[in-house]
Order: sequence, then structure tokens, then C-alpha cells
Amino acid sequence: MGLLSKKDSKLILDPLADNNPITIQVLGICSALAITAQLKASIVMAISVVFVLGVGNVVISLMRNIIPSKIRIIVQLVVVAALVIIVDQVLKAFAYELSKELSVFIGLIITNCIIMGRFEAFALGNGPWRSFLDGIGNAAGYGVILIIVGFFRELLGSGTLLGFKVLGDPISKTGLYALGYENNGFMLLSPMALIVIGIIIWVQRSRNKELIEE
Repeated sequence: MGLLSKKDSKLILDPLADNNPITIQVLGICSALAITAQLKASIVMAISVVFVLGVGNVVISLMRNIIPSKIRIIVQLVVVAALVIIVDQVLKAFAYELSKELSVFIGLIITNCIIMGRFEAFALGNGPWRSFLDGIGNAAGYGVILIIVGFFRELLGSGTLLGFKVLGDPISKTGLYALGYENNGFMLLSPMALIVIGIIIWVQRSRNKELIEE
């Protein structure tokens, strides 16, 4: 018997596809629009949310039987705020320039509706292990979409990936630029992130007819 049962595996796998928090539940859209102009920022945000939601779900699950119902939202906010502060301080210590680029968006993880939604919908009613898997699964599903959007926005908008030129040099006209290719500056604007997400939703629903609403 494997480490994960079939039921536990679904907690991780479902959010990656058929129950993705961004493309199916339409949660966490704001950060997907704001910070995905660069792939590096998308990856860091994805890792940050994995940490916050994975650990946060476990903490809330451990405390679920002692949290008074009337103040549960306040307790959840305190837990997620503490974890976000840890992420923010680590970024400032080891990746200061990236921390400045992400700016207030790291702090806004506190208000990410995916995190509060999983606290309420799952962690308050399940044990630590399953809550951890649920947190990792939903955060990974969120992160995958951020990375896909960041990949195409940086590639088509700047001709780079993780800051490295992959399509050639637009100034000296090497690589694809020698053939007349030009960067699409519109890809760096937030509305283009919404269009990319829309395309992902279209592809996802065209492959799985069960996701199409009647």
C-alpha cells in the first residue's frame, strides 16, 4: 500500500486539473493578473503560497477543536499573517531585489481567498495530514497557473525567460529578431494575463466536457 490512499491522492491531483482554484473555482485571480509579467516572480509567489497554505492548513486543523466559532476568522487571519511575515522576511533576507519587485503582493497573500477558503472549507473539519495535502494540492494548482501565465507573458512580452534572452537580442537583431520578430508589449499588461487564463480555461474545458456548464 502506498503512502497516499486514492482518496488522499485526489486532494493533491484534483486542484491541478478538474478543480483548479483559478480556472474552475475562479479564486486568486488578482495576483495572477498582477505579478505574472515575469516568470521568476510567478515561481516565487507560487512557492510562497504553497508554504503559507500547506502550513496554515495544518495549524488551523490542529486548533480546530479549540477555536471559538465567533472568532475563527480572526484566528485564521492571525495564522496566515504570521506565515506571510515569515515569507516576507525570508525574501528580504535572501532575494531583496525580487522582494521589492513583488512589493505589496506578498503581503496580499493574507487576503488570498484560496487560503481563507481552504481554512474554512477543509482545515476546520479534517485532520492535519489531510489538511496538509489539501493545502499543498490547492496551492500547487494555483502555482501551476501562475507559472504558465508567467512563462508566456515574459516570453512573448520581453523575449526572455527568468531574465535570460531566449529569442535573441532585439537590439542587435539576432535570433528570431533577425527574421522580423518583435516583442508583444501588450503581454506585459495585466489584461493580457486575463486573456491567457481565458485560453487555459478554454483548453481545459474543451478537453473535459464535464466542466462545461449546461
